[in-house]
Amino acid sequence: MRVVLDTNVLVSGILFTGPPHQILLAWSQGLFELVLSPEIGDEYRRVARELQCQFPTVDIGEALEVVLVNAMAVDSEPLGRQVCADADDDKCLACAVASGAGTIVSGHEHLLRVSGYRVVEVLRPQAFVERYLARRS
Repeated sequence: MRVVLDTNVLVSGILFTGPPHQILLAWSQGLFELVLSPEIGDEYRRVARELQCQFPTVDIGEALEVVLVNAMAVDSEPLGRQVCADADDDKCLACAVASGAGTIVSGHEHLLRVSGYRVVEVLRPQAFVERYLARRS
């Protein structure tokens, strides 16, 4: 199973416990394939730099590097038209479509509202854990 993680889920998974962290642990155990595009990787890096500036004692660089090196990278084409109310979220949909990922994990309402676009399901972290990971524990 291929999965795209929105930046908020990735950062939360690195910094805190809870469902996003459970998702990253499941990925590290090989339970699914994490997919990202260059645009998503760039956003991950940008947010990591912003966090480092805001909170100098917080360093997610090493964990982020593990993700960037080990995730499946795909080039994605623009969707052709804006799908999400926040056009910046379209990169997650484009990545999912290009990679054949059936799921995006996100807490962003703009993405959640377009769940089902080209059969890509968008789930909150807790829903992903309950649907795909809980039965494996």
